[in-house]
Amino acid sequence: MRCLRSVRKAAAAPACEGGACRLRSLFWSFLKIGAFTFGGGYAMIPLIKSEVVDRRRWVEQDHFLELLVLAQSAPGPISLNAAVFVGYRARGIKGALSALAGVVLPSFFIILAVAVYFSSIRDNRVAAAALEGMRPAVVALILAPLWSLAKGMGAWRIAMAVAACLAVWYFGLTPIYFIIAGALGGMAWTWYKTLGR
Repeated sequence: MRCLRSVRKAAAAPACEGGACRLRSLFWSFLKIGAFTFGGGYAMIPLIKSEVVDRRRWVEQDHFLELLVLAQSAPGPISLNAAVFVGYRARGIKGALSALAGVVLPSFFIILAVAVYFSSIRDNRVAAAALEGMRPAVVALILAPLWSLAKGMGAWRIAMAVAACLAVWYFGLTPIYFIIAGALGGMAWTWYKTLGR
């Protein structure tokens, strides 16, 4: 199917030729993203987009959206999957490993430190107040990419996304059903348009 080929092409086609994307640059870029993002994988999306699409131009906007689809559909956290796909597109296997190491190491060391000192800070009022103060910023980081990602979707796709969100929230349905339905619907639509030609 053409839609599957386009998604595979987005992940596989090298974005940099002749070593333009250094492995060190991939590592440091994702290290910064991993070190300064709070709120989980979705909060990383605007930072990843800003770094790899707007600043570094390693990935084009359309390809970035396709990579996010792959990252969301694959098992594992979306931030790690996105780092792997972006790194692979930029510099192949070595790029994927560099981006993955960069995004994982900050969280690893932070969680290690928290685990060591957790008993001494869990009742600390200053630490609790800091975490409470981060919540609005985390919500803003999660909502920020929705605006930029929705610009190129079109009205009917936005309507479908809103309907799926409401169904998941109100009826408690698992999102995997909507991911599978969207994939099958996209393949069927592409097949129908191909036959029409």
